[in-house]
Amino acid sequence: MTDLGGHLEWHMAAETRVTLERLLSVVGPGALELDTAPGGLTVPVGGIAVLDPLEPGVRPRVLVLAVGVDAGSAQARDLVHRAGAAGATGVVFGPDRSAQSAGALRSAAEEAGTAVLFRTRWCPWEQLVGVIRAGLAAAGEPPAAGPALGDLDALADAVATLVGGSVTIEDTESRVLAHSSTEENVDEMRRMTILGRRVPPWRVAAMREAGLFRALWTTDDVLHRRAQGADPERLVCAVRAGGEVLGSVWVAAVGGRPLSPNAADALRSACRAAAAHLLHYRTRATDNRLVEDAARALLEDRGSPELLAERASLPAQEPCAVVAVGLGTDPSAEQPSDDPSRLYGLLSLHCTALGHRTVVIPAGGRALVLVSALDPDVDLARDRVTKLAESLVAQVSAATGRQVRAGLGAVVPTLARAAESRRDAELVLRALGRSGGPHAVAWGEDVADAIGVLQVAEALRDVRLPPGTSVARLMAFDAEHAGSRLVETLRAYLDHFGDVSAAARSLSVHPNSLRYRLARIAAVSGLDLADPDARLLAQLQLRLGDGDPAA
Repeated sequence: MTDLGGHLEWHMAAETRVTLERLLSVVGPGALELDTAPGGLTVPVGGIAVLDPLEPGVRPRVLVLAVGVDAGSAQARDLVHRAGAAGATGVVFGPDRSAQSAGALRSAAEEAGTAVLFRTRWCPWEQLVGVIRAGLAAAGEPPAAGPALGDLDALADAVATLVGGSVTIEDTESRVLAHSSTEENVDEMRRMTILGRRVPPWRVAAMREAGLFRALWTTDDVLHRRAQGADPERLVCAVRAGGEVLGSVWVAAVGGRPLSPNAADALRSACRAAAAHLLHYRTRATDNRLVEDAARALLEDRGSPELLAERASLPAQEPCAVVAVGLGTDPSAEQPSDDPSRLYGLLSLHCTALGHRTVVIPAGGRALVLVSALDPDVDLARDRVTKLAESLVAQVSAATGRQVRAGLGAVVPTLARAAESRRDAELVLRALGRSGGPHAVAWGEDVADAIGVLQVAEALRDVRLPPGTSVARLMAFDAEHAGSRLVETLRAYLDHFGDVSAAARSLSVHPNSLRYRLARIAAVSGLDLADPDARLLAQLQLRLGDGDPAA
C-alpha cells in the first residue's frame, strides 16, 4: 500500500473477495450514496485512488475519488468514460449536483459500464479516505454468523459469553457505544461508566497520564491488568481496520469470578470481527445526524416534511406533537446544562425503550422530542403524549438527580405543521420554569396564566419607558450602594400580593426588616404602594427587567 499523494491503492488477498455490495453494506449510507451501478453490485473493489491531475491514468478495480471535479462538468463525464474503459469499479463525486448533472453522469455510467457514487455532505474527503480504507479492510473479513451488522449490543453480549466477563464497547473518546447485559455485581467504576455512557473524565485523564491509550492505540495485542483490591481483572483491545483505529473493547471480571482461560485470544479475535460492526455503526451515526438536521429544519419552519419522513421513516400524513424537555428551574435559559449530550442520550434511550416513533433533537440546554404516528383521535393522542412525557420526566429526573420539566405542544394533524407544536411546547416549558409551580409536565391550558404573562412581557419588550420611573430609580440606587436589595424586596412584596409575612419568609428576613425596607423604597423611589397603577407599572417593569426568568 502506498499513501503518498496521487493514488492510494491496496493490494491484498482480501481484494478478490470485497465486492461493491459488501463494501457499501459495511460503510453504510452515511458516507457514500450509490447512484447507479450498471455492472451490478458484485463487481470487485481492490482499493481507492484519489484523482491526480498530474497523473490522469485510472487503474482497474478501484474507486476513483473525483476530488475537485464538478459533477456537472464535461470533465466529470469524461472521467466516468475513462474509468469504465480502464475497468475501474466506480467514480465518487462530491455531494453537490443538480438533477440534470446527476442524470448526465448516469447516462455516461451506463455507456461506460462503471458505477457512480456521491460522497455525503457529512463525510469530507479526508474522512472518506479513512472510512473506505477501513471499510475495505473490514469487508475483506469473511462474513461470519452472529449479530447483525452494526448491532453492538448483541456483539457485546456475544463477546461477554466468550470471555466470561462484563464487556463495554467504546469509541476513541471513551464514550460507551454498547455494553453486555450480564452486568450483575459489576464494580463501581464499571457501573459509573455504563450509567454515564462514558468513562468518567478523571479516569480518562489518569489512564492518559499513565500512557495506557498510547499503548492501546499502537498495538494489536490485548492489554491486561491484574485485579487490584476491589478493582477486578481487566482486558482491553483496540478495534482497527486498514490502519485506522475505530474504538476498543473492554472486559472486566464480575462477581469475583476469573475470566475464561482463553479470554485474551477470544477478545483478540472478537476485535477483528468487530471492525465491520464499528465502522457500520459510525456511519449509521452520520445517518442520525442527517435525520436530526432534517428534523431541526422542519421544527424551525424551514424544512421539508417529506425529507424528514424519508430519512426517519416517519408517516408524514399522521398526527404528531412536540415535547420540549429542560433541566433545572429555568428551562428558557439558553445556557446549556452540565452535560446536554447526556440529557439527549437519556431521552433517546427511553423513547426507544418505550416503543414510540420519535426523533430527539438537542436544542441548547433543552431537547425537543418529535412524537409521530399518533392516534387520529386527539384525546387519545394527547393521552399518549402525556404518558410519554411523564415517563420521560420521572426516569430522566431520577437518572440526573435534577428536576426535569416537559412542555407539551399541541397535537397537529401532519408533520408539515410540527413547527406549530414546537412553538407551543417551548412556550409551555418557559412558563413552567417561570411559574415554579407543582407541574413537571403541562399542556398550554395548565399554565395559561403564566403563558399570558410571558406574552404580555414579550409584547412590551420594545416599549420605551421614561428614565425616571420608580423602578428605574430603585435599580440605580442598588447599583450605587453595595449590598442594597431594594429591587429584590419590592419584587418579593408584589409577588406575594402585599403579604409582609410571606414576602419576609421568601427573603429570609424578619417582617420588621421588610417593613423598614418598604419605607426605604418609598423614600428612595417615591413609589406609592397604595396606588394600583403605580404597583402595576412597577410589576411590569420588574417582569421586563434583568433577573426575571421570563425575560
